[in-house]
Amino acid sequence: MSTATGSPAGVGLRAAPPVFDALIGQDEAVATLARAAAAAAASVAGAPAEQGAMTHAWLFTGPPGSGRSVAARAFAAALQCPDGGCGACQACHTTLGGTHADVRFVVPEGLTIGVGEMRALVLRAASSPSQGRWQVLLVEDADRLTEAAGNALLKAVEEPPPRTVFLLCTPSTHPDDISVTIRSRCRVVPLRQPPAEAVATVLRQRDGADDATASWAAAAAQGHVGRARWLARDPQARSRRDAVLAVPHRLTGVAACFDAANALIEAAEAEAAATVSELDSSERAALETALGAGGTGRGAAGAARGVAGQLKDLEKRQKSRATRAQRDALDRALVDLAGFYRDVLARSLGAPVSPIHADTADLAATAAQRWSPESTLRRLESVLACRAAIEANVKPRIAVEAMMLALWQG
Repeated sequence: MSTATGSPAGVGLRAAPPVFDALIGQDEAVATLARAAAAAAASVAGAPAEQGAMTHAWLFTGPPGSGRSVAARAFAAALQCPDGGCGACQACHTTLGGTHADVRFVVPEGLTIGVGEMRALVLRAASSPSQGRWQVLLVEDADRLTEAAGNALLKAVEEPPPRTVFLLCTPSTHPDDISVTIRSRCRVVPLRQPPAEAVATVLRQRDGADDATASWAAAAAQGHVGRARWLARDPQARSRRDAVLAVPHRLTGVAACFDAANALIEAAEAEAAATVSELDSSERAALETALGAGGTGRGAAGAARGVAGQLKDLEKRQKSRATRAQRDALDRALVDLAGFYRDVLARSLGAPVSPIHADTADLAATAAQRWSPESTLRRLESVLACRAAIEANVKPRIAVEAMMLALWQG
């Protein structure tokens, strides 16, 4: 069980509630949230509460894989739990499972979160709790809020209903991720990238990975807990990573650059399709069943027209989700590629740091002998520029092709 360190007097001496066990290497954040949950429970019971420990709006920030949404869900469970986050009661189970009646989740499947969805959720969150102790609105990837959706949320955060708590997750407090006005009304909970040793320990203890696999996956995932588990379990994920790390040595000319770009895009599309295909099929089947598709008799023709319209809306949402999945898969590949060039640069400069990709250390050493530190840095910057371009909605194929040419030229 996690314990808080470096926290206010008394907090670090107590074991943190079990719902926070899934957070790795985030002791200070856990201490803050545990204090807030205790203060919230006291206020619900009408007992004296620690002044200033609890507030109505929270902003969880941190790099990918740091556990922003995990922390937010655990905090939501701690707020609803009579024991402050025991992890075993119905309130904890339903909150962590996403089925609690008074905890509303906004998990964007597409590229943005629209104003209509946000208005509806804010309206529902304004009602009194029906089963739990609080109404909680949890927005994962709040950086995807459109401007209008952000304004709708801001109005609710500025004038919060009683017993309503807003939990927002973004990569940072930068205005590109969250508006300054929303950020100013939230308490920020910064999360850090978990150390590789802590991630490896989780893989060994919870997933049963052997020492070598756990250490390798934790380093290769660069602190991303979910990706580390994925690499440790899935041979296809390891194969895709190997193909990405082979890219620098395949760039022998212009044609090879375009071939490599095409292969990277197709691999991302295949990975995304494998991720969403099963969910797409189950959603379609469930909708058709709910709407009585295939029925006969009176009214069947009208029902069929209604089914067609509903299916069209579903296909639109699924297409948006597939686009997001493709971009996420491509971004993971670019992070791996950036890690390789970081290893080459560290080797060139003789930096006393461990490689990210230990299994390609020999290739990095060979590249360090061939490339100057300046050219390696330019290559690394081109990968980061590609990520930024895709985030700014440049067509992925165009951005990746430009990156491959830059990598070849050095």
